[in-house]
Amino acid sequence: MAVAAAVILPIGLLFLVSGLIINLFQAILFVLVRPWSKNTYRRFNKKIIELLWLETIWLLDWWANIKVELFADQETFELLGKEHALLICNHRSDIDWLVGWVLAQRSGCLGSALAIMKKEAMFLPVIGWSMWFSGYIFLERSWAKDESTLKSGFEGLNDFPMPFWLALFVEGTRFTEAKLLAAQDYAMSAGLPVPRNVLIPRTKGFVAAVTHLRSFVPVIYNITVAIPKGEPRPTLLRIFRGRSSVVHVHIERHLMQELPETGSGISQWCKDMWVAKDALLEQHLAKDTFGEKICHDIGRPKKSLLVVIFWTCILISTAVTVFQWCPFSWAEVAACAVFLALVTILMQIFIVVSQSEYSDPPKVRQPDPLTQTLLQS
Repeated sequence: MAVAAAVILPIGLLFLVSGLIINLFQAILFVLVRPWSKNTYRRFNKKIIELLWLETIWLLDWWANIKVELFADQETFELLGKEHALLICNHRSDIDWLVGWVLAQRSGCLGSALAIMKKEAMFLPVIGWSMWFSGYIFLERSWAKDESTLKSGFEGLNDFPMPFWLALFVEGTRFTEAKLLAAQDYAMSAGLPVPRNVLIPRTKGFVAAVTHLRSFVPVIYNITVAIPKGEPRPTLLRIFRGRSSVVHVHIERHLMQELPETGSGISQWCKDMWVAKDALLEQHLAKDTFGEKICHDIGRPKKSLLVVIFWTCILISTAVTVFQWCPFSWAEVAACAVFLALVTILMQIFIVVSQSEYSDPPKVRQPDPLTQTLLQS
């Protein structure tokens, strides 16, 4: 079922035009400022890129009115955005990255939020380009090539001039029922704990991250995302339709120095975290909450709303000026109509494709003694 063009068209145009302007400024800074001072470039880029990424947060906060409830102890909550951190998170839907951006924006580090992503995302107009200019690490999913990419990317963060978050989805892909069944089959054949709400983590990238970052990144934020019972699962399609929902986010803070020193030990630590995460999600399914952790209402700041109003005024005033001073022929009007239709179609395709790995609740739930022990403790 198609989303109304009346919604897709203005949002798509706003994001496309403002994004291209931001990309242009990023390119100028990259050429003129970065060779002289990488950290000065990063500080300028942080301010500029927020003018684009806040538009996506506006979609979640103001257009769809999706509420993010954060479960964390008081110390962790107060330190968010004040320290370098490696983030590891379960990956259940197409908006997990957007929920992460919301948390980063509330913590004051949206412009210094980074991630490790597949290389194809780098070529996406506007959003992919903005990520490349911002220092995201892009992988080809070939360890022979990615090992050196990760090493250079991690080493390049050593002198980052402000607190940054680096997100890593260690499952390597989004959660789907088919992938869960495959993970369960593998776990049973290998004698591993059988997952019910997560996939089996791929730990090579995590081991490399800890090995190279632990000297200057003090903490790991172990993040778990879940949707309460009775709340619809938020997707890009529902967000564009303005459908509200609630998302629960649980954060545990772990000191990097507490992790094992060996690669095998780091890998096992990550696997143990995922067994515990599976148990935590099982608990959430049963109790509709993340237990005794404090639930923080992170609010809905007006900054993203003001940014969208700013870009809207720029777009409208520019369009009015162009129409006043540049009379159009019928051919040019037709070309504009085709362009607008193309924007609508491309946005619709983007939304539909993003739903291709929709995270259905798992139907197969096999008991696992280790997970049951964690639940009872």
